[in-house]
Amino acid sequence: MSRQRRTINHIGVWRLNVVRLVFISVVLGLGWRLADIQVLNPDFLRDQGDARHIRKVPVAAHRGMILDRHGEPLAISTPVHSVWLNPQEVNATPTQIANLAKVLQLNANTIQKKIKQNQNREFIYLKRRVTPELANKIKQLNISGVALQREYKRYYPTGEVTSHLVGFTNIDDSGQEGLELTHDAVLKGVPGLKRMIRDSHGNFVGGGEQLKATKNGKNISLSIDLRLQYLTYQALKATVNKYKARSGSAVIVDIETGEVLAMVNQPSFNPNNRRGLRSSDFRNRAVTDLFEPGSTVKPFTVASGLKSGKFTPSTIIDTRPGTFRVSGHTIKDFRNYGQIDVSTLIQKSSNVGASKMALSIEPDQLWQGFSSFGMAAPTGAYFPGEAMGHLPDPQTWRKLDRAVLAYGYGVSTSALQLARGYMVLANGGILRPVSFIKTEEVPAGRRVFSRKVMKQVLTMMERVVQLGGTARKAAVENYTVAGKTGTIKQATSGGYAEGRYVSTFAGIIPASQPRLAMVVVIDDPQGKEYYGGLVAAPVFSEVMTGAMRLLNISPDNLPVNRLQVAHK
Repeated sequence: MSRQRRTINHIGVWRLNVVRLVFISVVLGLGWRLADIQVLNPDFLRDQGDARHIRKVPVAAHRGMILDRHGEPLAISTPVHSVWLNPQEVNATPTQIANLAKVLQLNANTIQKKIKQNQNREFIYLKRRVTPELANKIKQLNISGVALQREYKRYYPTGEVTSHLVGFTNIDDSGQEGLELTHDAVLKGVPGLKRMIRDSHGNFVGGGEQLKATKNGKNISLSIDLRLQYLTYQALKATVNKYKARSGSAVIVDIETGEVLAMVNQPSFNPNNRRGLRSSDFRNRAVTDLFEPGSTVKPFTVASGLKSGKFTPSTIIDTRPGTFRVSGHTIKDFRNYGQIDVSTLIQKSSNVGASKMALSIEPDQLWQGFSSFGMAAPTGAYFPGEAMGHLPDPQTWRKLDRAVLAYGYGVSTSALQLARGYMVLANGGILRPVSFIKTEEVPAGRRVFSRKVMKQVLTMMERVVQLGGTARKAAVENYTVAGKTGTIKQATSGGYAEGRYVSTFAGIIPASQPRLAMVVVIDDPQGKEYYGGLVAAPVFSEVMTGAMRLLNISPDNLPVNRLQVAHK
């Protein structure tokens, strides 16, 4: 063999050995790498894969329902979807972004800016709580990095009929107003947690591993009777519109249990659509707004006088000549009632008679009497923003302060607080808390007046609704009613405004065996008719006529001839 040939063969063998060596090295390297990945350090790549495709996803808790006392829904949560995106994974053409914007009714440039400005984040919302139709359209777009998340949206079937009472939640389903806020901790529950796998488009694959169980919120049953709520809402709205009043409130309470059976305000709002509303539109005036109650507290004055032992229902008080000077201030009656007994004082609503009675007893006795009816004290309802009212300290009282307090000036209260006071009159002298939650047991209370005194005052108040009284329009056919009207001048920064009034009526039915108490407040009625007996009293009559039928409460004032037929 020639020298040249031997050289070529030597080079070929050398190259072959190099190739073999490289091949063996690659195989060994791959084997080592596989061993490292599969045996020695398997967690790293698994974690890297999980980081790209597995997410711990919160599972929204179903918020509990709010029901009336008969199980009718006042607030429910329905499942919806929210649209979100991962800016780090969005892979969409300008056309896809434009289509996405069109479906969501957003600006395409706004979506592009969100993506660019949030590149360090993995989650941002595009639109919350979209309709099922929109959710399906988003799925059909099939855009990588854009996905849907299941949430719940609060819905209020009764709309503005119960809006001030029930309140509403925010976009994250947390209570913001009313009983939604009061009982938020009970209603909202505890969110769960799942480990979910995402596909290449960022959508979660069904199923998943539960890491933390979802604890749904609990339902709550209110004391509210939706039937009475509707009756009260309709009657109050019609009256506020008729008299072009600024606002109105009405409260109905159960005499024995203190349960609030109805509470409405006007003007109201629709909690399902709150666009354009102000925060002031949401306040529950029956609980948060204070007013001077006027003559509706004269029964409190009379009760204090009877409790002192200085007066009886037949005690004569001289109201002539229809005016009374106290510390340079003239107290007036509608007309000169002459010498009248205490029962007539209530029937005719004599300011002079009430002032003379208040000045005849000790200041501490008068203050204690008003305080016993719950004036300027918490009602026990724990409603957000509840106002306490104001009852002046007797140590600071002048003679005039006592005189005007007797007919409801210088003291402030809310409609709910006044209704609680009338509960004391009706239940025989026991002060109990009021409640918006349905109860099966009568809550504990404390006796503040004797049953005898309360019965005497209640009997006097029946004359208010009878011939010669100030509230004939509060009468309910076949039932006895005990009540009291109030017509109060509105306080302003400079004193009391002329021509502006608050018209009120507070009543109890049936008077012989009380079941319900109701307070009606009409703020600033327009026109010549502004007296409580003409404006507020008819609301009581209309609502209670329906309430007696709905609650199947037996009549206690049937005509004699009908009673005779019934006994035959």
